[in-house]
Amino acid sequence: MYGDATNWDENAYRETVLKEREIQTRTVFRTAWAPPYNLDTLLVASSDGSVASYSISSSIAASKLKNPFGFVNADSDKLSAEPNCFIQAHYGPAYDVKFYGDGEDALLLSCGDDGRIRGWKWKEFSSPHYSVSSQGNDTKPVLDVVNPQHKGPWGALSPIPENNALAVNTQEGSVFAASGDSCAYCWDVETGKVKTVFKGHMEYLHCIVARNSSNQIITGSEDGTTRIWDCKSGKCTQVIDPVKHLKLKGSAAWVGCVALDASESWLACSSGRNISLWNLPASECVSKIPTHATVQDMLFDNNQILTVGTDPLLNRFDMNGTILSQIQCAPSSSFSISLHPAGVMAVGGYGGLVDVISQFGSHMCTFHC
Repeated sequence: MYGDATNWDENAYRETVLKEREIQTRTVFRTAWAPPYNLDTLLVASSDGSVASYSISSSIAASKLKNPFGFVNADSDKLSAEPNCFIQAHYGPAYDVKFYGDGEDALLLSCGDDGRIRGWKWKEFSSPHYSVSSQGNDTKPVLDVVNPQHKGPWGALSPIPENNALAVNTQEGSVFAASGDSCAYCWDVETGKVKTVFKGHMEYLHCIVARNSSNQIITGSEDGTTRIWDCKSGKCTQVIDPVKHLKLKGSAAWVGCVALDASESWLACSSGRNISLWNLPASECVSKIPTHATVQDMLFDNNQILTVGTDPLLNRFDMNGTILSQIQCAPSSSFSISLHPAGVMAVGGYGGLVDVISQFGSHMCTFHC
């Protein structure tokens, strides 16, 4: 007995299959808590070029209905969350999202594979007039800049280099970007013009942080070095070589991410399955921490270091490298960890999955973007 295919819609079926495949292969590259940091709004930058916000309280309620025991199995319990706001921010993956300021006039910034940095007034997305279905098309960015192209032989222009990470300095009115052309760029938020180009790395930049107390930035590169730059002069003031101290070779010999503590005196650098911890005032490597998997993002939580990477674990280390805890996460490979001031953590990664974990280590909710 065969089914009746009279009303079969081949195009609709194909669209459904492609959509399901796209969701399964989507990757969350960055998460960020939204101001005023009331623990309800989380921003997510994804491989489809989108930047979207999600209500944590709504996700918790839906997660409890789906699985009353708390943890959502990524393979069987596919809880898809609906965004409160959705912006098709970039052509190609969106790699980072940051807030410039934390008051009513905060800007939502994103960067991506298309070499652009775009910024919107965050309050416009919380307006009752905002429509999710518009995908941000009715909300004009107040900042929209693109990396410069370089001239080659016979005047040919290079491809536009991607932006892989952002950092901000609101006191100086600056946004910094780590770029794929081995340079870091400082952009003026008001004018949208390049203020400084930081040249010195020999390879692709993966990461950047702002050391605002000293008006410096710190970059990490595939050339295996971390460099500290003076923002006023644009000059490199110090080269840190974690690879040399860790005696690494091959594919592990590059800096994948860097993190500064709140005092801006301690710097953590990841190189493959290793972390080196540096005392910046003393210019000294004080600790070498081996990890079970490649570290793809990390941050400081007071005097402890949180890491995520190519295994489904959130690790917590002390400054000496002792593992204090390991928490199972939903993404099989994680690219982002963000920490709310209340201690709640958000981990995002492969499969478009976001895992929200309480300060006590319990899973508050897990959802697909």
